Amino acid sequence: MTRKPTGPGTSPPLPSPKERRRLREARQLTEEQVATAVGVTPATVRAWETGRTSPRGRRRAAYAKVIGSAGPPTPPKATATKAETAPGTGTEKRAEAKTAEEEAGAGAPNRAPVPETVPETVPDTVSDPAPDPAPVTPPAPAGLTAAEAFDALYTHTAPGLVRQAYVLTGRRNLARESVERAFQLAWYRWPEVARDRDPAGWVRAAAYEYAMSPWNRVRRAHRRPDALPEEPGRRALLHALLEMPASYRRTLLLHDGVGLGLAETAAETEASTPATAGRLVNARATVAERLPELARCSSPAGQSVVLRERLGALALAERVPAPSSAPVVRTGGERRAQRWTRATVCFGVLLAGATAFTLNTAPTHYEQPIAPAARVAGVPPLAGPEKLTAQDLKLQKALRGELAHGPERLVPQIP
Repeated sequence: MTRKPTGPGTSPPLPSPKERRRLREARQLTEEQVATAVGVTPATVRAWETGRTSPRGRRRAAYAKVIGSAGPPTPPKATATKAETAPGTGTEKRAEAKTAEEEAGAGAPNRAPVPETVPETVPDTVSDPAPDPAPVTPPAPAGLTAAEAFDALYTHTAPGLVRQAYVLTGRRNLARESVERAFQLAWYRWPEVARDRDPAGWVRAAAYEYAMSPWNRVRRAHRRPDALPEEPGRRALLHALLEMPASYRRTLLLHDGVGLGLAETAAETEASTPATAGRLVNARATVAERLPELARCSSPAGQSVVLRERLGALALAERVPAPSSAPVVRTGGERRAQRWTRATVCFGVLLAGATAFTLNTAPTHYEQPIAPAARVAGVPPLAGPEKLTAQDLKLQKALRGELAHGPERLVPQIP
């Protein structure tokens, strides 16, 4: 009996955890259904979709087949040879098109389309009300260095993220600080961010997490939000946003402001899709209490359009501080990493020195403790001097009144 190899070379490639969840929900499959088909528990499927673990072996192939992420069939050699001979003639182009159509029709009918390498971008309405059709994260040419690619991503996305963070927190300086810290973290983990399907989304999630951190309430500079806008409509909208919980505010901004889908919003907020839908409904109801035009919209789609326009107008109308330049952010991140590294090394040296000092000064053998004192029977207790009597006091006074050189010679008196 011959066994098929199941090594890494034969394992089908899998998309990112966020894309796995999107493919599953696109097929309208629950975690329990996928777990039953693959032969695992729903908790294991949830771990695969959050990125904590990844399937292996036969389960990897079965999971890829269930969610429809299996790659297309390998093109025949004749197509490759034909493409290498003389591309450009009309006959060969028609033959290539026919071959592509045959390969597309040969796939399984239930297989979902393979996601492209560069994801389709969603218009960022909060940062730009009329975005161009260019993607949020433009594909960097192969000749760019890591610093140049980081600078291009920072220049393209940082200003819009600062405005989004302001709508999320109501604090201008905190918004700028959150975006710069997120990009510093992205530069520290640049190999991971560069391979991500959506680097702008990676940085956005990091900026939102920093902006909503509860530690900011302790800091004096960010303890209270800035003054609300003077325009009544924007003032009511921002006040309604700041009154609702942070998770509701983030869900509403991602779905209706940035324009992400419900599944993508749930994946970025690390919540289930039903929980995200409930947060979105409650957030819209809270905003509708202060915006009459939103209350008049009967359909959720109409409410989403109105909120997208109002959130975009709020973000663009307010003045927010411009982020620092990309080289400054990169240099600041490197210096911050160096300081943390030096602090860690110093702490390790101090801990090692304290351990060595303790080992050298600690006793090497057991010393029996001294027993507590006990009363001995038959022995009178120790006492201090007794109280002076009147005669003793008189004698003491007489002695103090004598001359310093001593008493006079005593002359015997003979009767």
